[in-house]
Amino acid sequence: MANATGQKRVFVFLQGPHGPFFNRLGKMLRKTGAEVWRVGFNAGDRAFWFHPQSYIPFTGAAAAWPAAFAELIETRGVTDIVLYGDTRPIHAQAVEEARTRGLNVHVFEEGYMRPYWVTYERGGSNGHSRLMQMSIADMQAALAQSDMEAPLPPAHWGDMRQHIFYGALYHWFVMFRNGDYRNFRPHRAIPVTKEFQLYLRRLLLMPLTWADRVIATQRIRLGGFPYHLALLQLEHDSSFQMHSPFTTMTEFLELVVEGFAKGAPGHHHLVFKAHPLEDGRVPVRRAIRRFARQHGVADRVHYVRGGKLAQLLNDARTAVTVNSTAAQQVLWRGIPLKVFGDAVYSKPEFVSDQPLAEFFATPARPDNRAYKDYRRYLLETSQLPGGFYSARGRRQLLRQVVDMMLAADDPYDALRRGTAAPRQQLRVVR
Repeated sequence: MANATGQKRVFVFLQGPHGPFFNRLGKMLRKTGAEVWRVGFNAGDRAFWFHPQSYIPFTGAAAAWPAAFAELIETRGVTDIVLYGDTRPIHAQAVEEARTRGLNVHVFEEGYMRPYWVTYERGGSNGHSRLMQMSIADMQAALAQSDMEAPLPPAHWGDMRQHIFYGALYHWFVMFRNGDYRNFRPHRAIPVTKEFQLYLRRLLLMPLTWADRVIATQRIRLGGFPYHLALLQLEHDSSFQMHSPFTTMTEFLELVVEGFAKGAPGHHHLVFKAHPLEDGRVPVRRAIRRFARQHGVADRVHYVRGGKLAQLLNDARTAVTVNSTAAQQVLWRGIPLKVFGDAVYSKPEFVSDQPLAEFFATPARPDNRAYKDYRRYLLETSQLPGGFYSARGRRQLLRQVVDMMLAADDPYDALRRGTAAPRQQLRVVR
């Protein structure tokens, strides 16, 4: 691995995960000799950047952003941009400009192997990831350069409470302290005030949500019936909006219930597992009940609000999803999987191409050996132990990621060329 120095590197941070992770990352990059700047688009961005000398507020209209970003590149001599997700308009425009100028584009995302890993890639993530063009054979060839054993998933659940807290705090700043950013428009459809109310509501109702989830889960686990699991996502999530054939979650719900009613044996049940951050902006439970009644399976369809996936997944016969990263846990267990959108794990070796009704009736099992090679490849390249939201998770992540950002090769090329630094062996946290 090349000497990890930031000399002659100029990093510009755009929007990041809620909370202080980007600030901590920028601080460490400065220690390597790099010049670091942060562009803020609202008061929430400013609140979590604790180095005012390097903060650049963008207060103009959205239409002025591409020209402003191009000027920033010129005046600051930018070599690298850093962002969280690559599909929101301000990020997509910045990535396009950076590519035309040959800049390094560092993209963070929630882990493809979440909840305890995060994703770091160059150029793009999810449907824009280099993984989309790689075959399992390509990955197996690269793995020949390594003899590391892939770590098992840890028992630690992650940092969901901190995630919700920082989300609520971020939207509080945007709602009550945004006077200097009057042109700011969120990349999601609902107003910031509504976003804040939803985060606050989730925090306040967590005890009731927990009780509802426990009762529903026990009813399924003690029911003694075979069941299929539908893994839901947030309708406003970029993977769902940009990399799937659906425009609304309701379209997916109806398709799944109809396929189940047509193909599944009469004694089988269907369980919809909500995303852990589902906040009620889409009436998912109501829509599921309506479609179940319409297709005559109301007594065989269940809904579970968030919680740990393993409790339901261990006994599931199959799983279906649009392109949720939770499908990685499905494949790790060797459970048949059907997906509808673009996903980095959607490889023919372990994702079914059967019509949905046929899949529910006679599902084809995945090639578990091929999936283990795929999983090991990700854990040696773009998946880093740690998290964005808890202090412990940030410490774990920062031990590895700065050296990777300063390296000449991206994570995938580094493994293939043998230039990757030794990876941390993940400790199981109980």
